[in-house]
This record gives sequence, structure tokens and C-alpha cells, in this order.
Amino acid sequence: MPQTAPLTRETIHSWPKAELHCHLDGSLRLSTMLELACEQGKTDLLPADTQEGLYEVLLQVDDSPTLEAYLSWFSYTIPLMQTPDALERIAYELAEDNARENVRYLEVRYAPITHTWEGMSMEAVNEAVLEGLARAEKDFDIKTGVIICGLRDRYESASLAQAELAVAFKDRGVVGFDLAGGEAGHPPKHHLFAFYHAINNLLNVTVHAGESWGPDSIKQAVTRCHAHRIGHGTSLYQDEELLRFMLDHQIPLEICPTSNVQTHVVTGFESHPLKKYVEAGLPVTINTDNRLFSRTSVTEELWRVHTHCGVSEAQLKEIVLNGFRYAFLPHTTRLAMVNKATQEIYAT
Repeated sequence: MPQTAPLTRETIHSWPKAELHCHLDGSLRLSTMLELACEQGKTDLLPADTQEGLYEVLLQVDDSPTLEAYLSWFSYTIPLMQTPDALERIAYELAEDNARENVRYLEVRYAPITHTWEGMSMEAVNEAVLEGLARAEKDFDIKTGVIICGLRDRYESASLAQAELAVAFKDRGVVGFDLAGGEAGHPPKHHLFAFYHAINNLLNVTVHAGESWGPDSIKQAVTRCHAHRIGHGTSLYQDEELLRFMLDHQIPLEICPTSNVQTHVVTGFESHPLKKYVEAGLPVTINTDNRLFSRTSVTEELWRVHTHCGVSEAQLKEIVLNGFRYAFLPHTTRLAMVNKATQEIYAT
């Protein structure tokens, strides 16, 4: 019997892929950061004035002792994203970067409220992001959707305002609502009215949960916030009963391996519980979280999972297809994308 050639990074790059967990404000190009800082007169906000210098500084992300420390890096990007032109450009470039590595479907998430510091309304913010993504869809072979995030450390009224915005744009490019930010001291149950508004208006829901906090955060997200997907879910293995519930209901995880290593919620790729989840039959998707801060891509994340987490090629192919299976898309669209991706992946 002829031996099968080992899987390569190039092969993974060629596969059609989906990205379900990608933060807009953590996925800028270094060159764009510098150009926007110069255009806006904000060069003093950056820790370096060259791409090389910025890259060197960003290496320190790997030493973030906590999730909250990791999140502090957004202080370099969000101030540059306060104009329609900047938001449209960044959204366009993010979709382009994904399309260049054969990502066919991209869900971009962000909190519009953090881009209103210089006078833009949240509606104007979201329109700029959607315009950038729409322009990219015309130029590249990619489909996109937006997930609007409430923020855990804000008052519930702010989260509700984000949910209301998401519902208002439900048929204009927004595909879901999320809750993001540092978990410690900010459980999902503090934002129930926002989730009720999303669910009552038949909007898809995902929740950052079980990333830097225990499985109770996941349980709240599923049972009280009615999450259709869970962002990260790293601590799920600590509650076997909850894991079985997630398995029985096929609630998928949006896992971001490099980010989890950087925030020290796992000690390394080899100790990441994702293989346990895969072998248990839980739907797992692999994502970037923040392409800039993690210096990564969807291809790179999949390659690291294969080479460092013990995930086989056969398992990896199913993980890739899960990205399409659990996308926040209409059933017929999702099914068509799954079928097309299956044909391409298994032809390689």
C-alpha cells in the first residue's frame, strides 16, 4: 500500500476555510497602524515608529500574565479606529488577508461602542465596517458577516445598546451578538437583558466563556444566555457533566490556540484540551482571535494544532469543515458551502 504524503502547511493553505472568531481591532496590519497614526497625528500613541519596531514590541504579548493584560494591547489599535475611513480600510484589509489564505467565510467581531470616542454614532461605525467588508466581497472570493460584541466590564445598559444595534442590522450584514472582555468578576449573567433582546429577535448568539474563568461561565452562557456557540471554552474539561451536555446538544467551541497560550490559560499547545474535545465528539472550530497580536493566520493555527496538539489530518479536515457547518449563515447557504468545501478538501 503506498504511503500517504505527510500533511504540509501549503496543503492547509490551499484548503477552503472559515474563520468564526476574529476581532477586528486585534487584526490590523502593522503597516496600516503606522500609516493611520501618521495621518491622524497619533504617532505618540504607538510604542515604535517602524514596522520592525512594532513587531518587536508585540512579541511581549507572549508574556501577558493574564487575559486582562493581553486585552490591554488593544490600547494601541482602538484609538486609530475612530473614523469611517479607518474602519472601512481595516475591515477591507482583514477580509483581503483572509481571502489570500483561502478563507471563504469570515465572521468579524467587534464592539462599536469603542469606536465612538471622536463623535461617530454606533450606526455610522457599523456602516463603515460593513462597507469595507462588502467592498472586499466584490474584490475577493470571500463571504463575510459581523458579530457585534457587548463588553463584560460595562454596565448592562451598554451591552443592551450593542444588542439593539445588532438587531437593527440583522438583515444588513450582522449575523450575531457576543459578550467579550475580561471574565474575572464579570459573569455572563450580568448581561441577560442584552441576550434576551438578541434571542427574542432571533439573532444568533455566541459568548466568550471559559477562557480565563471556570466552566461555570460556560454553563451560564449556555443555560442563561442561550448561546449557540462558545468562544474559547478552554476550561470545559473541568466539568464532565457540562461537557456531556455540550456534546449532546452539539454546541461548538470557537477555539483560538495561540491566543490561549499567550494568555496562559494553557501552559502550551501540547497541554491544550482541544484534542480531548475532538476525541469526545464535540464540535471544534479553530480560529485566530487576533491576527495581529498573535502574529498568526487561520492556516498557521491549523498547522500548529496538527503539529503540536496531536490532531490527525483526518481530524483536522473535519475541524475545518466545522467552520462552515457552524457558521451563522442560513441553512441552505451553509449546506452549499460545506458540500463545496468537502469536495475540495478531500480532493487534496
